[in-house]
Amino acid sequence: MNDETPRHTPFCIVLTTLPDAAQADSLARQIVEAGLGACVQVQAIQSYYRWKGETCAEPEWRLCIKTRKAQYPQLEAFIRARHPYEVPQIVMVPITGGSADYLQWVASGSAE
Repeated sequence: MNDETPRHTPFCIVLTTLPDAAQADSLARQIVEAGLGACVQVQAIQSYYRWKGETCAEPEWRLCIKTRKAQYPQLEAFIRARHPYEVPQIVMVPITGGSADYLQWVASGSAE
């Protein structure tokens, strides 16, 4: 982080997971096309979790969405409306600092 980057920025990363690559790719593209995220990275992961009293292990695809904090409510609603899980992971992580050039690019790639 350089000295010109504020310690608290108006940006965040939103994380969600999907059950297969096709759904993850589709939702990632829709988010970018809707202007709700400047960039969405899709990663294959293995998840271990408790669900309805049982321990489960499943492959999932994580979406890492770079966006503005102000867009979080709209992005959360957008994800919920398209998500196949009964209880989807939708988590916002504030970006407290970063490359000023990169954050400017995030600002230009996500609608206000």
